[in-house]
Amino acid sequence: MLEFQVNKANFTQSRVVEHHNLTPDSPLAENEIIVAVESFALTANNITYAVLGDQLNYWQFFPAVNIDGDKADYQWGIIPVWGFATVVSSNSNSIPVGEKLFGYFPPASLLKMTASKVNSQRFIDSSEHRATLAPGYNIYRRVANEQGYDQRFDEQRMLLFPLHITSYCLWDYLQDNNYFDAEQVIIISASSKTSIGLAYGLHQDDACSKVVGMTSARNTAFVNDLALYSQVVSYDEIAQLNANKKTVIVDMASNASLLKAIEKHLSGNLQYCIQVGLTHWDAAQAESPLVNTQSEMFFAPGHIQRRIAQWGPKEFEQRSLSYMSNTTQKSADWLTFTQVTGLDNMADYYSKVCEGSMPPEQGIIIKP
Repeated sequence: MLEFQVNKANFTQSRVVEHHNLTPDSPLAENEIIVAVESFALTANNITYAVLGDQLNYWQFFPAVNIDGDKADYQWGIIPVWGFATVVSSNSNSIPVGEKLFGYFPPASLLKMTASKVNSQRFIDSSEHRATLAPGYNIYRRVANEQGYDQRFDEQRMLLFPLHITSYCLWDYLQDNNYFDAEQVIIISASSKTSIGLAYGLHQDDACSKVVGMTSARNTAFVNDLALYSQVVSYDEIAQLNANKKTVIVDMASNASLLKAIEKHLSGNLQYCIQVGLTHWDAAQAESPLVNTQSEMFFAPGHIQRRIAQWGPKEFEQRSLSYMSNTTQKSADWLTFTQVTGLDNMADYYSKVCEGSMPPEQGIIIKP
């Protein structure tokens, strides 16, 4: 099988490894299945998994194969991706060969899983090495049993749903905290797909009076054309921000120097900062750079678990799916897709995502 690995110490470096540790004919214990990964999306979200790989245990979901037996090889890891796979071998009475699944996969040709808590809609991978990891990532959807499933929307689902579930959680979190009594919301890295998913929710929320999108100069035209933000400001136009309004920041970039400059400009009116992504991972730092403002790193799976405990899984799914279906449909107006065949051809696109040089309207789909 093939797997796409990245260097944990310098995740801009990547390689494709071929090995025979797993094949479609590998022996299976009870309830184990082997799936062939058919397609997955590649976004800046995957780079966040790499940056936070040690801190949030993302490297543990799919341990990389050590091909040389050299201890140095343990520097290589696998970043998780979201996509579709088909069961090619099964020792489960409930999951048949040929079934199509949606969920969290490695950028690889094959994956062995242990199917537990199986029902008609989903199951959980209870493989031992995943037992202590965030449970939301271990759920796999049996898409053929979903009401109204249409494979024509697979690309939108694998690209946007993993991003827009975070968008939904952020919108819900802001509402739940009365927007931290702010009069304006500044979204940093406003061209990112997660930011746009949040902006759709804020745009139709009467409780949110003003939304400012900050982006690079090259993306200001695109962000303006979305018509979702009350104001669009490039990173070198901080002086254009209204310093007299109480403000909450949703930061998808984690650019430390930018955050410091905004806090200074707002002169005490920055109420709160929610840090989410790392599109500017090369300018990030481990602790918040803000001096006089409370800040937190937002972890969507934690918010999901809290809401499921409060509302129950059915209500959470209904609310979040309604939100994501709406935002995904609206994104069709500007989103285009590029299909890449073969893990060997993934490296160039992976490098562009690391650099932040991909056009914001483009979505990348990899077919291993």
